[in-house]
Amino acid sequence: MSEPAKKKATYADVLAAPAHRVAELVSGTLVTSPRPAAPHAHAASVLGMDIGSPFQRGRGGPGGWWILYEPELHFDEDVVVPDLAGWRRERMPVVPNVPYFTLPPDWLCEVLSPSTEAFDRADKLRVYAGAGVSWVWLVNPLLRTLEVLHLENDSWTVSRTLRGDGLQRIDPFSAIELNLGDLWLQPEPGE
Repeated sequence: MSEPAKKKATYADVLAAPAHRVAELVSGTLVTSPRPAAPHAHAASVLGMDIGSPFQRGRGGPGGWWILYEPELHFDEDVVVPDLAGWRRERMPVVPNVPYFTLPPDWLCEVLSPSTEAFDRADKLRVYAGAGVSWVWLVNPLLRTLEVLHLENDSWTVSRTLRGDGLQRIDPFSAIELNLGDLWLQPEPGE
């Protein structure tokens, strides 16, 4: 006997998901994830501050970007929520007052968690490539790594893999130095 066909999830399923979960829709499958733990939230917050001030606000940097936390992105039937996303203002002159975005960002960041890493690396990267996102950063706060991926000919190329601490200039934000050590939670005394 064959198994009955699985019902394809829709945006209504995303909207009906529990408020304490992040709901995403990829290839007709609803995926819900828990809210981020402290290492994840810390890394995303620091990156948002360190990139947002010089690139969105023009303080100590060139400006010219919109940097948003957890924007909901709709690409055809896929609905994804990266941790951070950035649009060059020449492509999106103002942030529209909308519940979700259909214009692909120029850059986005996924902070990897053990429960979401496989989904972020496989399913979501495929969606981002299909939408034409140029740059993706994959940040692993537990391993203290930052991978820089660049879209070339519809596939991802690992441009750089950084780990540990130290000042780095990282595309597409190489106009400033980022201190990688600021992204990682420091161990508790005695650990």
